[in-house]
Order: sequence, then C-alpha cells, then structure tokens
Amino acid sequence: MSNVAPHASAYMGRMLQPLTKAATRMRAGLLCSLPLILSACDRAVLNPAGQVARQQRDIIAISTGLMLLIIVPVMILTVIFAWRYRKGKGGTYDPNFDHSTALELVIWSAPLLIIIILGALTWSSTHLLDPFRPLDRPAVAQDADAPRENMLRVQVVSMDWKWLFIYPDQGIATVNELVLPVGRQVRFDITSTNMMSTFYAPTMAGMIYAMPGMQSTLHAVLDKPVTAEGLSGMYTGAGFADQRFKLYGVPTARFDQWVAEAKGSGRALDLPTYMALVKPSEKVPVMHFAAVQPDLFRRVMERCVEPGKPCMSDVMRHDMGRGGGNPHDVRPGAGMTPGRGSAPLHGDKPEGAIFKSPEEKGSGEHFTKPTHPNQARGVTKPGDATNRNMTELSPWRSPLDAAAARA
Repeated sequence: MSNVAPHASAYMGRMLQPLTKAATRMRAGLLCSLPLILSACDRAVLNPAGQVARQQRDIIAISTGLMLLIIVPVMILTVIFAWRYRKGKGGTYDPNFDHSTALELVIWSAPLLIIIILGALTWSSTHLLDPFRPLDRPAVAQDADAPRENMLRVQVVSMDWKWLFIYPDQGIATVNELVLPVGRQVRFDITSTNMMSTFYAPTMAGMIYAMPGMQSTLHAVLDKPVTAEGLSGMYTGAGFADQRFKLYGVPTARFDQWVAEAKGSGRALDLPTYMALVKPSEKVPVMHFAAVQPDLFRRVMERCVEPGKPCMSDVMRHDMGRGGGNPHDVRPGAGMTPGRGSAPLHGDKPEGAIFKSPEEKGSGEHFTKPTHPNQARGVTKPGDATNRNMTELSPWRSPLDAAAARA
C-alpha cells in the first residue's frame, strides 16, 4: 500500500495539469481584457458635454447612491443574520422570535426616507429640466465672441431613416450632421415625416419624441467642444439602426466658418429635392444645402409639402368657418355643427321637447294622433301637464296586484 500512494498522487497530478494550465490562461485572458471592459464605462450618458446632460448624469448618480443605501446594507445584513442566528454551535437561533420594534422601525423608516428624497428630486428635476423651458443659466462660453444672449434655432425633421436639420436664421440645412456653437443656447423644434421616433443626443440632452403632425421642443447648450453621435431611440423599421447623425460642438468662429461652407455648396433644398429626400433610404451620407424652401418645416409639420395638399391649419380654419361662422372665432366648436350635448354658440341651450306642453311644441307631420279614444294619457302627449298628476296612483298598487285582479 505504501507504493500505491505515490503512484496515485503522480497520476492525479498529471490529470489536473491541463486544468491548471487552462485556469492560468483564463486568468491571463481576464487580465488582458480588463482594460477593454473598463473602457466600456466611458459612455456618452456618463461623459456629458452639455449642461442638461450633466444635470441628468448627476440625477442618475444621486438616485443610484440613494438606492445603494438600502441594497448594500441588506446584502451585508443577510450574511450577518444567517451566521449569527444559525441553528447550531455558536448561533443564537430562536424559533419563537416573531417581532422586534427596533427592527421594524429600521425596515420601514429607511426606505420611506429614501422614497421621500427621490420624490423631491424627481419633482424638482422635472420642472428644472423641462425641455420646453429655456435654460436659466446657460453654460459659460468658451470664447468672448460667443453671443450668449442670442438663441440659436434648429428645426429637426425625423425621416426614414435619416435626420434633416434646418437652420432657419442661417438659411441652410444639413442631413445627418448637427454642428452647434459652444456656449450658445439652442432651441430645437422637432417633428417627424412618417413614424414616431426619438431625437436623442446623449452628450447634450435627453431623449425627445418626434411625432408626425406635432412639434416638440428642446432647449440645450454645449459647454465644451465635442465630437459625438446622436440617434433615434425608437424602432421605426428596417433602417432604424443606421438612423444616426454626427454632433459637433465647435467654437463660434468655427461655426460661422461651417455656415459659410454650407452656403458655398450651391445646392438648394427645394420641394422637388425634399420629395426625393423624404423617400425611405438607409446609410445616407452627410449633405449640405445652401438654401431652404421657405416655410418648409411648418409644411412638414402640417403635412402639406405635396403640391395641392391643404395644411392642417387651413383645414381647421375651414372647419371653424363652416356654416357662415366667424373664422377668427377660435372657441371650441365655433362655426362647426354642434353635436349632442355641446354648448350653444349663441344664447342659452334650448329646452328639450319633453319639458314642453303640446301648445308650446305645436303640431306637425311627425306628431301621431291618438288611435283610440280610451287610450291612456301620456302615450301620445308626453309633454302634457296632466301627466304630472299623480293622484291616480294613490293609494299605490303593485303591478302584481293588477295582474292578480285581471286573473
């Protein structure tokens, strides 16, 4: 038996040697891939270049920290309780335990306090980061020439599957390229041509819906130069994955130079060009347009770009003016045919016929005359005042009594 043990140990060592080498290679592979794993932490949401995106990142960090105040202690106490109150040697197992006031206070007060703090944080950030609300304190400009008080307007159109950016004050337009001056507040007016999507530039601001026939608004500002990417966060069909655009934050002088370069492209975004551009297409390269069809964004939003198609505002104005009504009267239902239960346009609401006597209702071809002289009152004259005479029902008799009397 003394000779068997060394042979067994050697045999087991030879068997475990491949496993040991595999474990060593696995550890080396994990160590080599660690920089790649850590590099993935540098995401756009956690590396903002705009004032709004930075506040949103802070909200995420604060919310995560508050939730960890519960998660981490619970995980630690789970191990401590399992070890301390175990059944066995050294444990304090108590099968009759059913209540602890101190423990109940801790269990309920801590989550309640965190919920109150998160609710206050949500309420304040919802109002402060309202996308329709201009920013109170824009970021400090990087250079003295940046016009801080002059808000830049950009009109955004989500198309299948590309992005159209119109600069109405500069008179230019681009496809899949958004260039913004650093330190200057921007107002985005956002709509869509066909399907609902989302305009999302993570390094600049949050995600805003782009809807056909409607306009969304976003106020944002970049406070440092950046080269990033924007995208649509909602699935809209085959080319959804490639509906992305380049975002550049540049100094004011470089932005003015870029506008001059776009004006020198010599290509105009007129209605025929737009009708060709609006057709579904994927992986569209960057385009610059030196001129834009006047009022193009409004016509896209009101879905009347096609020649001869009426705009939504014209249709609504026509509907409000139906029947000789005042087209400038924008009250609900003004100039339109009133429906059942709607408020009258002029005067008081007319009284229903059921509340009128036969003399008030008059006569006409739609009134049916009694067919039998002994017919009960109220059948042919529902509005007669005598129908309100209830003396015949006193004393009151049950319908079952009447049926028994007839039997």
